[in-house]
Amino acid sequence: MAVGRVWVAARVCRRVLRRAFSLHKPHSITEMENTLQLVRNIIPPLTTKKHKGQDGRIGIVGGCQEYTGAPYFAAISALKVGADLSHVFCTREAAPVIKSYSPELIVHPVLDSPSAVRDVETWLPRLHTLVVGPGLGRDNVLLENVKGILEASKARDVPIIIDADGLWLIAQHPALIHGYRKAVLTPNHGEFTRLSDAVLRDLVDGSDHREAVRRLSQALGNVTVVRKGERDVMSDGEHVLECAHEGSSRRCGGQGDLLSGALGVLVHWALHAGPEKTNGYVTSSFLVLPVPSRVSHFVCSYV
Repeated sequence: MAVGRVWVAARVCRRVLRRAFSLHKPHSITEMENTLQLVRNIIPPLTTKKHKGQDGRIGIVGGCQEYTGAPYFAAISALKVGADLSHVFCTREAAPVIKSYSPELIVHPVLDSPSAVRDVETWLPRLHTLVVGPGLGRDNVLLENVKGILEASKARDVPIIIDADGLWLIAQHPALIHGYRKAVLTPNHGEFTRLSDAVLRDLVDGSDHREAVRRLSQALGNVTVVRKGERDVMSDGEHVLECAHEGSSRRCGGQGDLLSGALGVLVHWALHAGPEKTNGYVTSSFLVLPVPSRVSHFVCSYV
């Protein structure tokens, strides 16, 4: 199974890059091959010396009575991209439903427990990334628990992907992730507008997406922001990247969840590979590569 996952990941990268490069201005073969090499560099090599979990242990924080599909989509997409283990930290009512979707997921029914923060914190040393928000909902008890989980994750230097109602929480309490350079926010149009209204003091020019994303990132202390849309715009407040790869023409529920789970794996791989293998693209201040973003959006289009 591991061989198949790496083979699929490499094939996906090649198909995505070919299409992304061909949609717009001409690019040289050398430029495309260089980018493909960045993809190859972040995919973990297979060896007989590896052990279970080494290529990715991803945690999903979310899942309540109303929303059980979102955490499943995030967790299963992490496995399909190439993670070894996928954990879901959800409410007690959501756990049996999520367990029934797939035997591959490790489901913890703790998110609505009085000891939720402590229960999740015990697992943090064994997780490479945390994806917060899919299926979370806006129940006050859950949101208070997630605040504590975010603080515990920052204390342990765990990379965090924040999506969906996790972004709603950040709009209410921006200080939760302000200045945490291993946080990646993935807002859609509405979520981006809500965050901008909450964080920025003056109006943003809606027509200049690059500048709008850069300013929001700066206002949040240079966390990485990935604004999803026709053209996905990414910034850490200093650099700005765009992904023009065409995704699905549909905008149905679940696509953002697939993306967040995929990014959880790709961020871990990119950080593990380090700047020496990615031509300096991956540093502590800029986690999102153009390559992982294109791969993730390919996953959203085809899974």
